[in-house]
Amino acid sequence: MITNFKGKTAVLTGAGSGFGLECARIGAQLGMNLVLVDVQQDALDQACAEMVAAGAEVLSFRLDVANAEQMQAMSQAVFERFGAPHFVFNNAGVGSGGLVWENTVRDWEWVLGVNLWGVIHGVRLFTPMMLDAAAKDPSWQGHIVNTASMAGLLNPPNMGVYNVSKHAVVSLSETLYQDLRLVSDQVGASVLCPYFVPTGISQSHRNRPAALDVEKPTRSQLVGQAMTDKAVGSGKVTAADVAQKVFDAMAADQFYIFSHPKALGNVQSRMQCIVQQVNPTDPFAERPEIGRDLKAALRGA
Repeated sequence: MITNFKGKTAVLTGAGSGFGLECARIGAQLGMNLVLVDVQQDALDQACAEMVAAGAEVLSFRLDVANAEQMQAMSQAVFERFGAPHFVFNNAGVGSGGLVWENTVRDWEWVLGVNLWGVIHGVRLFTPMMLDAAAKDPSWQGHIVNTASMAGLLNPPNMGVYNVSKHAVVSLSETLYQDLRLVSDQVGASVLCPYFVPTGISQSHRNRPAALDVEKPTRSQLVGQAMTDKAVGSGKVTAADVAQKVFDAMAADQFYIFSHPKALGNVQSRMQCIVQQVNPTDPFAERPEIGRDLKAALRGA
């Protein structure tokens, strides 16, 4: 929980666009020190310039969140400049589609590297710092927010690698919440599970390592990309709306953060299947035309 953000420090990965950028904007308005982390230099430079113009103290790092050494160096630099951060937003993420058996080892390593290992590094590097600061000052408050997805609570077909990465982030976050509760009342945790929100996630291939482009995309990967583009692009909830929900959740010590609470009906259906030990339901029951189109596209009809 954080009840007063002024003068506090935020570390934001994926800060060059989407939720990271919008949280940086709110942080700047609230008088926070900002540590902006992104793999895309031009987007990072633009975000830094905007936050400095807004009057924020800014430290920026172009790095790959999957890289343990780069994350270690960044965390040390943050500590030396600002001390333990109060808000850590492990948010950097990439999208990936296609039938689960069609992804290469490199695809798996890239998506799990960013979506899961990026969060693992943020948690393992900053949590000890935050707990140490809390132990030294009874009034110190901190909060870690990890970006997962509704795909971390559901299993939409043709998105297997992404689903796996986001389910792992939900599990990590829930465990982090419980572990923190064992040792401190001053450091909280939340998991952000957005549905389709217009961000840069559907254009993740812009930061895809060149080594991964040796293989031509399969039919299912091309279909998955087209469906994601359409769904993300048509989202009515904005990244700025979601960023405000993140700050509201920290102030209220709320763990689950949803961009589209109405989608929880699908989560409930999944849980009922598990508890009742029945086979998974049709994911397209509410939108059968999407299921028909996907099947036809994959079967070449």
